[in-house]
Amino acid sequence: MKKGLTIFLALVAVAAIIFGAISFTQKGDLQKQVDELNAQAAKLSAELADTQKQLESAKDEAAKAVEAAKAAEEAAKAAEEAKAAAEAAKAAEEAKAAAEAAKAAEEAKAAAEAAKAAEGAKAAEEAKAANAPAKVGVLVPVMTHGWVSGITYQAEAYAKELAAAGKIEYKSYTSSNAEEMTAQIDEAILWGAQILVIAPQWTGMEAPVQDAIDKGLIVVAFDMDIDANGILKVTGDNKSMGVAGAKFIVDKVGPEATVIALPVPTSGSVSELRMAGFKETIAEIAPNLKVIEYATKFTREDGLKDFADILQANPHIDAVYSLDDETSIGVLQAIADAGRTDIKAITGGGGCQEYFQLIAENKDIAVSSSLYSPLMIRDCFDVALAKLAGEEVQAVTVIPSQIVDASNVEQYLDPSNTIY
Repeated sequence: MKKGLTIFLALVAVAAIIFGAISFTQKGDLQKQVDELNAQAAKLSAELADTQKQLESAKDEAAKAVEAAKAAEEAAKAAEEAKAAAEAAKAAEEAKAAAEAAKAAEEAKAAAEAAKAAEGAKAAEEAKAANAPAKVGVLVPVMTHGWVSGITYQAEAYAKELAAAGKIEYKSYTSSNAEEMTAQIDEAILWGAQILVIAPQWTGMEAPVQDAIDKGLIVVAFDMDIDANGILKVTGDNKSMGVAGAKFIVDKVGPEATVIALPVPTSGSVSELRMAGFKETIAEIAPNLKVIEYATKFTREDGLKDFADILQANPHIDAVYSLDDETSIGVLQAIADAGRTDIKAITGGGGCQEYFQLIAENKDIAVSSSLYSPLMIRDCFDVALAKLAGEEVQAVTVIPSQIVDASNVEQYLDPSNTIY
């Protein structure tokens, strides 16, 4: 634009010169000058036109530049807005993530509270279960003789005592053989028993007892070896009773006497252990002692009947190794009935009050008993409840035996005991 103004001023100056020159020069010179000036003017006009074109072009360029600048500004604005939108989106995403995290935290908190509540409910349920009475099936034999009657009586009495204290709920079953007791074990399992206290007087209980244990029941056997994994046992010391009986007899009749031994095969391990203790001790302290064995049963009736036949078959007997007080009561009756005076000693086992009276009264025969009290069945309940409570218990609880004879029988007499 500045260049155009310069050209214009130059033209004005040239015109002035032309007009001035006309006054002082000649016409020819003037014409020449005019031509020259016209040529210069034409040149300048052309240059002016070019300049104008350039100006127009520059204007267009400037307009374009303005548009570009405007577009750039708008692009920058758009970029800024896009950046702001991106930041806003990022912030929104972060806010969403934060909201989700807060939701997750809330859910986690709710889950934790629910878990805590469930744990509390479970603990309450366990506490309730722990305080609930244990369900106990009591399986004892039918009362066939005093000692077994004592077992059944003591088991029932203690079960009632525990039930009254709120410690157990129980069902009692009595049986006469393995088949009946097996069926009763199944009944007790169906009832929901957690514990079985059993006192079989026969063999053949392995399979049903193992089945009960495999189903999660605690089984405690009284006075019987049962080959089952996991069974618990409470017993007296059967073998030591045989040891004591052997020593008592040798002490009373000497090491070379004739002795009748009365095993009870139907009683299983009870008879086996008492006989083993007797035989092993005799072999050690009186190897020349003559021992004759006759099988019998744990009843006074069988003792009386069987020993009456034994007396007829044996004209001389020095002593009798009997395993049971009830059997011995029958033996003593058979001896009295036969009027035999050769027999000088007899043993027994259990803890029968009537037999204790015979120990105290008999002056002609040395009479003894190895204690094996039915009261021991109470320990079966205690062992089972301890096991159920999670306490560690011994697989076999052995209750020591004591010898009762004329020297100490007064300590064991109990007139109030009319059961056994």
